Amino acid sequence: MDSLVESGWQYLVTNFSDFQLACIGSFIVHETVFFFSGLPFIFLERTGLLSTYKIQTKNNSPEAQGKCIAWLLFYHSCVNFPLMMFSYRVFKFMGMRSSFPLPSWKVVSAQILFFFIIEDFVFYWGHRILHTKWLYKNVHSVHHEYATPFGLTSEYAHPAEILFLGFATFIGPALTGPHLITLWLWLVLRVIETVEAHCGYHFPWSPSNFLPLYGGADFHDYHHRLLYTKSGNYSSTFVYMDWIFGTDKGYRKLKALKET
Repeated sequence: MDSLVESGWQYLVTNFSDFQLACIGSFIVHETVFFFSGLPFIFLERTGLLSTYKIQTKNNSPEAQGKCIAWLLFYHSCVNFPLMMFSYRVFKFMGMRSSFPLPSWKVVSAQILFFFIIEDFVFYWGHRILHTKWLYKNVHSVHHEYATPFGLTSEYAHPAEILFLGFATFIGPALTGPHLITLWLWLVLRVIETVEAHCGYHFPWSPSNFLPLYGGADFHDYHHRLLYTKSGNYSSTFVYMDWIFGTDKGYRKLKALKET
């Protein structure tokens, strides 16, 4: 496995510049993972397959789904990609590299664990601030246009929110200056997590059934169903921040009632 990864990486660093890999490569990784993981949930919603596991009975119209995709393509091209290009100098200054040797799996695992911890902390407070009256009305309400979320709505947001909460995703890597392969792996995990949290389905194999403190779709779907002043459940991946500050009480009470 290691030799296969090294061979693939050797091809990339031989044929592409550091800038191309960090900017265009990262954009391609993001778009590929995002749409390949998110589009199947549109198919499930339109066909009714696996509807037993759908959290809400309501479905989004094809027009609403099409609007989401159109705006996403615009946002990704005009906001995300320029942001990646702008961030390149920052990451390079902090020590990011794409050259050999590749980092060990211990280093990769430790850095990604750190990224999750700091992202959860920053995202929680940023998201909670977005639910104050003025910011919700003028910025965050765009994301909440979809009270019944599906995978791709995870990145449907006001450009200001993309910048604001995108900071939470990239503050960890910016502080540590990881190898580019670590950054790509973090990007893959983060995209899959946020798509799963917005997918609208709670399956027997959903990560929240196995990982302690993992939020997942059921946790975040509750957030989208309620009025902004009463929603709670502000956490990103792991829910310890909501538990510490008591902003998941409504969700926990509802879950307890369902279990009884």
